[in-house]
Amino acid sequence: MTPQTIAIIKATVPALQAHGEAITSHFYRIMFESHPEVKAFFNEAHQAAGSQARALAGAVLAYATHIDRLEEIAGALPRIIQKHAALGVLPEHYPIVGGCLLQAIKDVLGDAATDEIIAAWGEAYQSLAALLIAAEEEVYRANAAQTGGWRGEREFRVARREQESEVITSFYLEPTDGGPLLTFSPGQYLTLVLNIDGEPLRRNYSLSDAPGKPWYRISVKQEEGGRASNWLHETAKPGTLLRVQAPCGDFVLQPAGERSRPLVLVTGGVGITPAMSMLESVAHTGRPVHFIHAARHGGAHAFRARVDELAAQHANVKPLYVYDTPRESDPPHATGFVTRELLAQQLPPDRDVDLYFLGPKPFMKAVYASGLALGVPKQQLRYEFFGPLEALEA
Repeated sequence: MTPQTIAIIKATVPALQAHGEAITSHFYRIMFESHPEVKAFFNEAHQAAGSQARALAGAVLAYATHIDRLEEIAGALPRIIQKHAALGVLPEHYPIVGGCLLQAIKDVLGDAATDEIIAAWGEAYQSLAALLIAAEEEVYRANAAQTGGWRGEREFRVARREQESEVITSFYLEPTDGGPLLTFSPGQYLTLVLNIDGEPLRRNYSLSDAPGKPWYRISVKQEEGGRASNWLHETAKPGTLLRVQAPCGDFVLQPAGERSRPLVLVTGGVGITPAMSMLESVAHTGRPVHFIHAARHGGAHAFRARVDELAAQHANVKPLYVYDTPRESDPPHATGFVTRELLAQQLPPDRDVDLYFLGPKPFMKAVYASGLALGVPKQQLRYEFFGPLEALEA
């Protein structure tokens, strides 16, 4: 980008701070109206809640703010790239997004969006798009080149399903071509390419078992009003065929290295699913694992029996269950919520742990704040979060 373009983009930061969410909300409206074929790439629940527009507004603002220092936002790019690759975003989708984004800027800012500003944002968008397209192509190419890998969609069959709690069901997926499965890193997810009542949908679901099995397992919570989750719970039976994109995601269990730090897995609700993949992968290694899970009560708690089984087999696995509305039939270890005090009791004095956490947004905000306050190094706090980081730190 030219120095002039960079200067113009920087000058638009105040306007983005004031009108960013209005721009991105309008962007989604006009894009879905003019290009309904891309709606399948977006979660309508996130759209309805406004979280997708807020997340995009935060990303656009961060890009504009750091347009002359892109290394400041480089850490956010792997998550975007992995999400795009998981969904199957292709180069031909970028002109659609770019054209609608520029139109939204014009519509919301009116006369303030001069031809010079629109041209500068067009150049800035093309620069970022070229970077993302190249990086996503590398992901597609790498996945296809590995044993068991593929590019695009692959057909799988539901081999079996198991009830894990009153609201969570596991689906075991096996490829119909009988070929090997691409390995994955614990914490990654699959994308199901669905068609429900004639409407295409794409949904990400965490892999909940260790890699190296002859199946992929996803464990899905039946969400009120969730079209995909309700369809899976009500319709997907053994023999049901599904189209699946290759595993992706950067919220992954990092290699332990020569000296294994204790692993602390803190989850709430269905956030337990990627943590189960991590636990299944490390339980046998001797690495200390504190497995802290919060649920409403035992009926909503998935995988309790399996975690207890692993703890009985491996002394390094220490489970702790926290219920906020416990029932007499299934008492937890603690009642209430995962507080800073409770978390402190599970951490070594030097706080030198790898702390992974996932769950509802309020839960994640609390765990993130507690981890920082207790002295866990920020780079050792690992999470997957939908939305701008500022929303987690607020």
